[in-house]
Amino acid sequence: MKLTFLGTRANVAARNRRHRRHAAALVGYRGARVMVDCGEDWRGRLEAIAPDAIVLTHGHPDHAFGLADGAPCPVYATAPTWKALDDDAAIEERHTIRYDEPFEVAGIGFEFVPVEHSTRAPAGGYRIVAGEVTVFYVPDVVSIHGPKRALRDVELYVGDGSTIERSLVRRVGGHLVGHTPIRTQLGWCEEHEVPRALFTHCGTDIVVGDERSLGPKVRRMGEERGVAAAIAHDGMEVVLR
Repeated sequence: MKLTFLGTRANVAARNRRHRRHAAALVGYRGARVMVDCGEDWRGRLEAIAPDAIVLTHGHPDHAFGLADGAPCPVYATAPTWKALDDDAAIEERHTIRYDEPFEVAGIGFEFVPVEHSTRAPAGGYRIVAGEVTVFYVPDVVSIHGPKRALRDVELYVGDGSTIERSLVRRVGGHLVGHTPIRTQLGWCEEHEVPRALFTHCGTDIVVGDERSLGPKVRRMGEERGVAAAIAHDGMEVVLR
């Protein structure tokens, strides 16, 4: 499996050369190319990427609104995410994902795992399986439903880089929403024996900060937990065998 980070920026005004576009990834396996998320920054750019399919985590603008003009390929999303998209968008082949029902796209396995993040745009992460490799991809998260199952035998955790240590979690109408810090997510990786973690959807802490110091800081935080950790950046490629 080859994972390419097309974009790694959260829904923040700031951007730099390492984090220019909204978080999106391209999963490649045996010639197939599946794009995960397609935020506003990707509007009008899909022809250059030429994915075989697009899979969405949720319906927030920085994850789904790049499809406002339609899609040149099949799109997979949950029912709440479809509700967030314009019904007039020229997406000819729409597939509705159901919880706890793994599915296959171009030879790559996906399983949607619900997470806490937003009440208005219910979100999830994906267990992505290609060959003998399993990755868990969750760009926006407060907590994972059933983390033991979600992170079982995961070689790489790709998580929410909105904040490094400062909590961005708040309570709205009895629900927790927002973003859990990188430090806490590394604790999940330690608990569930995930050996490696990369963080996308980078927020202001990272985009405005100095990665020459923040990168080593995240690496040290991971080492404390026995996890090889790093901040992802636009164009980064990871090959997993």
